Amino acid sequence: MTQRIIYSTDSGVSIIIPTPESLQTLTIDDIAKKDVPAGVAYKIVDTVSLPEDRTFRGAWEADMTTPDGVGLGYDAWFALQPKPIVHEVTE
Repeated sequence: MTQRIIYSTDSGVSIIIPTPESLQTLTIDDIAKKDVPAGVAYKIVDTVSLPEDRTFRGAWEADMTTPDGVGLGYDAWFALQPKPIVHEVTE
């Protein structure tokens, strides 16, 4: 996987690295909506577009003028997921 999710914070840019296991059940966009804080814009970028030198990572900035989406946060994302149908057994 060569894609990462980035979003801006007060202390710089946060990077989410999706695991191969999570990508078996969710799209990278679903992961972003779930894991990026509610109301925060995010971008999905290739690793080649990230600086290799992380010495001054706290000074990184990300251009979010054209984001790929906005985070929902876990609780709101989870609430939107389809619920399993439960059949009540009566005797």
